[in-house]
Amino acid sequence: MNMVTAPQEEIMDTGMEAEWSRVRDRLKSEYDGSVFNSWFKPLALVNIEDGCAVMAAPTRFMRNWLESNYADRVRSAWKSENPSVSDISFIVLSAFAKNNPVEADSGAVPQPDIQKAKIITEKTSEFGAPLDPRFTFESFVVGKSNELAYAAARRVAENKEVHFNPLFLHSGVGLGKTHLMHAIAWANRERFPDRRVVYLSAEQFMYQFITSIRYKDTMSFKQKFRSVDLLMIDDLQFIANKQSTQEEFFHTFNALIDHSRQVIISADRSPTDMEGIEERIRSRLGWGLVADIHPTEYELRLGILQQKANKVPEVDISLSVLEFLARRITSNVRELEGALNRMIAHATLIGREVTLEMTQEVLQDLLRANVRRVSIDEIQRRVAEYFNIRLSDLLSSRRARQVARPRQVAMYLSKQLTAKSLPVIGRKFGGRDHTTVMHAVKRIDELRQTDSVLEEDIQHLERIFGT
Repeated sequence: MNMVTAPQEEIMDTGMEAEWSRVRDRLKSEYDGSVFNSWFKPLALVNIEDGCAVMAAPTRFMRNWLESNYADRVRSAWKSENPSVSDISFIVLSAFAKNNPVEADSGAVPQPDIQKAKIITEKTSEFGAPLDPRFTFESFVVGKSNELAYAAARRVAENKEVHFNPLFLHSGVGLGKTHLMHAIAWANRERFPDRRVVYLSAEQFMYQFITSIRYKDTMSFKQKFRSVDLLMIDDLQFIANKQSTQEEFFHTFNALIDHSRQVIISADRSPTDMEGIEERIRSRLGWGLVADIHPTEYELRLGILQQKANKVPEVDISLSVLEFLARRITSNVRELEGALNRMIAHATLIGREVTLEMTQEVLQDLLRANVRRVSIDEIQRRVAEYFNIRLSDLLSSRRARQVARPRQVAMYLSKQLTAKSLPVIGRKFGGRDHTTVMHAVKRIDELRQTDSVLEEDIQHLERIFGT
């Protein structure tokens, strides 16, 4: 009979609970009743791991508010109580929080009820997270920056056969990873209703694992995760440096792959760039297909805005306003849609006509935040990386074609993306004359019309700089 040994760093003992109770008392003495009851009373201590106190909030909004407004004070309170705690982390654990209200003045820590949690999670796609009905393939706008990820997602969603395993999606914030994962789940369930499809975040995976250890129910945890047909885990970077959770993820991953069950993972960077993740896991994540979602290009941003605006026919938003937003808000799709929502809200709630002037007024804070100041140094570094040459060669006097063409591209981008004069750009490229920069700009302009490979290279670099 195999004995399951619970990882010491992931089990919360009564001593930790007592510490958390005293931390809560500190916070209660510092903040008035409304602040304490609103933000601190609903918190539950989940664990202390590697010097990090992990606390669960019942909603994502509460988690985000605590991180933005009270993280430093909570960290200080913990450090005063337990000097070994050097960091804190807030996570969302809504299923447990809803079923464990804190008594008004007891100071008691709400504890997860595993049976109640099972009932709740079974109602939301067995033990996975609920899916957002807005995130389907039909509502996903495809462009050059995401076409590979989209095609791979559709292939996985519409076939029982495993073509590449795992499918690994990675991108920055708000570019569509989660949208595609939800879309896969919806489409797969509709096409194959008998399949067990589970979507959840790495954060949820970790805390279901911790709960199973705490309640000595690890065998049930292993069985349920290793019996699914399609497992999707979002934001894998969350388990970086969490050794016990990585160990369990590794074995779950291998068990599913060995039985030809589909696994889909998302993260904010590629497997090779993930720090704090074991080498054996990073290696296996690259077994299948790794699909990068690049920053959105102008045409895709405009398409997203047009699709969303068409769903609100009662608000007249001109093409010029949509084009303005698509050019000025380049950070991510989430922020772009948020900007449009603000415009729609002003139009419907206040009755203002949506004009370009009104857009600039209402969104002035967002527009200021999206002014991207690209430096010549950054352009040189990115171009050198892209063309796989040394930065010193880019700035040197070498005239070999494999160096000269990237140098011209870097000069061209420096002219297009910065406000620097030609003489300043020339000096930044090894003290060259401004006429050399003029020649480079003219030459690249000409080649873009006839050389499709170069045109694609420049478009890719422009996407990197958010243009």
